[in-house]
Parts: sequence; C-alpha cells; structure tokens
Amino acid sequence: MSDSKTVFAQGSTALITGGASGVGLAIAKLCKGKGMNLLLVDRNEEALKAAVSDISDVSDSPTVKSFTADVSKLEDWSKLQELVTAEVGSIELLVLNAGMGMKGGWGDHDYFRTTLETNLFGVLHGVNTFLPTVKKAAESKRTAIVITGSKQGITNPPGNPAYNASKAAVKSLAEQLSYELKGSNTSVHLLVPGWTFTGLTGGGQGKEKPAGAWAPEQVAEYMFNKMVDDQFYIICPDNDVSEETDKKRMLWSVGDIVHGRSPLSRWREEWKKEAEETMAKTQV
Repeated sequence: MSDSKTVFAQGSTALITGGASGVGLAIAKLCKGKGMNLLLVDRNEEALKAAVSDISDVSDSPTVKSFTADVSKLEDWSKLQELVTAEVGSIELLVLNAGMGMKGGWGDHDYFRTTLETNLFGVLHGVNTFLPTVKKAAESKRTAIVITGSKQGITNPPGNPAYNASKAAVKSLAEQLSYELKGSNTSVHLLVPGWTFTGLTGGGQGKEKPAGAWAPEQVAEYMFNKMVDDQFYIICPDNDVSEETDKKRMLWSVGDIVHGRSPLSRWREEWKKEAEETMAKTQV
C-alpha cells in the first residue's frame, strides 16, 4: 500500500492546473505549507500573478513559479513541458484541477465543444504530457496524480449534459489510470468536491460564503487526509450534504441500471417519492 503522505515532502514539486483560484489555489497553499515547490498553471494571467504574489514570500525556498496556459490547447502543454524540463526538473505531485462550467444545451455546439475540450481534454493532455515525468520521479520518490471530478459526473443530475459528460469521462479515465499504475510508486486520486464557494460556483470578491458551502481550504485539507489514508475516491461532503447522503444518492443512481428504472429517475415525478423513501431507509 502506498503512503501518499510522503508525496507532500519538502523539496518535492507540485504542478497544479487551475492554480490561480479556488480549490487549485487552496491545494497550492497546502503544498507550500508542507515545503513543496510550486508550478501554478492557469489561463487567467492576472489571477495567476495575484496568486503567486499571495503565496510567495521573501525567501527563495520553496520556489513558486507560474505559467499561463489554456489546458485545452496541446501546444500550451508542449510549452509547459519545455519549461519543466529546463527549469523545474521533476514533478512529484500532478494536480489536474482546471475546469469550467458553461450554460448551454442541445444544438449548442460551442457549449459542448468548449466544455469537453477544457474539462476532459485538459485532463487527457495533462496525463499524456506529464505521466512520463511523474513516473521518472517515482523511481526515487513517492509521487501522485490528483484529478478533479464532480458529483455531477457520478449522479448525473439533469440540466448540464456537457459538464456532466465531461466529469463522468474524467472519472472513468482516473479509474483506468489508477488500475494501470497499481503496485507502482505513483498513486492516483479522484478529488470530488462538494458544494464549494469558488468563482465557478458563484463565489467572488466581496461575496459572503453561504452557510452550506465549504471553503476551498476545507476541500484541500480533506483531500490531504484522504490521500494519507490511500483513498482513490475523495468524495467531499459540505455543510449541507453528508457523506452518508452522497452514498445514498449514488446507490440510487446506479440502481436505475440494476433495477431497470428510467434514467435519472430520482428527478422524475413518478419516481421522486419512492426515491426519497428508499434513500431515507437505506443503510450505508
């Protein structure tokens, strides 16, 4: 069994996409607190500069570097790889966290293409580009890959098909990667935040965090503790939804297949009452 705690080792390097804000920035701060060097990647150059300024200090150790990139563009990954080779050397923790949420629906080609290119291919490009680098580092150190998913990619609520599909695919890819790296010095983890107060979920400067939401720092700390326990599925609760409730919702969702119900039955009028009653009495 791997000991992912040692991934957060002083002098090791974490590359974090979507690192300029939200959960990505919170993970960066956690890593820096463990003495890790940082390479923050984000497409928002101004936010990236502010993030680096926020977490840097007067000392040169640990180092904090940044790179402006659009994770959907393979050419940006190639340039990032060149930077890592020339200036960073090794990557012990790869956090593929960048994502976006658009509003759209059927017939909106841009909505589907842009969402999938960012949320799905942004992860694929990251794994394909840096898996060799992480495996090389694993010859002498513990290494890890963290991929950010979503509960919408598991329970698939109606209303945002492109986002749900992208996160369902990311879950599948993370599972495949974990299996292929079993027994190696590299662990893989699927980070699934609950309701978290970030820019993606309506948070912003000057806005007050809703009581039901977690702060990004809570997600980062929860992730760290689950990685120490060598957990692949890191399903975060929040102040409104408990771990038990999440498990019940997931069990009901997969039950649509097992029991031959209509898809997304939990949200259909003819199934709502039974779904609520069943989940209320289900033991998990």
